[in-house]
Amino acid sequence: MMKEIFAPHLNRNVKFGRRKPAAIGPHLKLRNYLRAALPSAPSSYDYTAKAAPILADVMGNDQYGDCVFACGGHLVGVETANAGAPYHETLDQILKDYTAVTGFNKNDPSTDNGANIQDALNYWCAHGFANGTKALGYLAVDATNVAEVQSCIYLFENLVLGMELPDQWISPFPAGNGFTWDRAGNSDPNNGHCVGAFGYGPKGPTIATWGLLGTLTYAGLAEYAASSGGGELWVVLTPDQLARGQQKAPNGVDWSSLILDFDSIGGHVPVPAPPPPPTPPAPPVTGGVSLAQAEAAIRKAFVGSPWLISSGAATTKALKALEGLVGWPK
Repeated sequence: MMKEIFAPHLNRNVKFGRRKPAAIGPHLKLRNYLRAALPSAPSSYDYTAKAAPILADVMGNDQYGDCVFACGGHLVGVETANAGAPYHETLDQILKDYTAVTGFNKNDPSTDNGANIQDALNYWCAHGFANGTKALGYLAVDATNVAEVQSCIYLFENLVLGMELPDQWISPFPAGNGFTWDRAGNSDPNNGHCVGAFGYGPKGPTIATWGLLGTLTYAGLAEYAASSGGGELWVVLTPDQLARGQQKAPNGVDWSSLILDFDSIGGHVPVPAPPPPPTPPAPPVTGGVSLAQAEAAIRKAFVGSPWLISSGAATTKALKALEGLVGWPK
């Protein structure tokens, strides 16, 4: 039977739902792609503000042991909200993924047994989230390395944590936003839970769980999210997050090797083509602009651009190139 506990801020019980894996499957590690040229991340960064209404949604984790999929819904909400088009997954969409991965049936309580996080990550890579976005892949993150954790959240906007919570974190239960979880004794195998981190500060990552936002200290993260403590820590990369990360640190991550390695274990990230040869500048014109001149200007504008670029950034770059043509209508 899935463990439940009373949550005062909801005035009802909530559930757990992370199943500890018997063994971790094949995966890549973030540290293998970080270069010495990677600049230090800012001392704090926050991606939660624009997604606050989505993160306040427990996404069924009061009725069901779907914390892994609630975390996925929060991840999508943060990614899309910070891209300017927030997507809020419905409970039916959350439970659809829960069913696809575990065989859960909401009409049969005996099937509500939680989920293995890596099973869900593999599903999102193969089938995508409810908004149609497919994860490109995921990387293991060292929970004991503060600099790696901060760089990861800064570049990619998320962490997915699997932990066995110590009883002191939930008894008493957090009363509202702003709580702090620190190292607090032994973990409890009955308290398997999955939460997302979508920001960080001097004390630790900002986590979202059961509709609340709080801080998990770096000491607590190292204690309970490391494999030595029965935990796991992942970062999920979607196309937009990979593109934005590359723009923030174009030389600090071995992007080419990362993409090739994703593909070697079943990913489908387009391998970047070599940059095109320089295009000679289009001759100035006094009348209208021909199609060939417009194409030449746009090609020139993209020389040296990141391999992955968001549609909004690409549109802006193309329009600026066209506006620089003599004869282009203003």
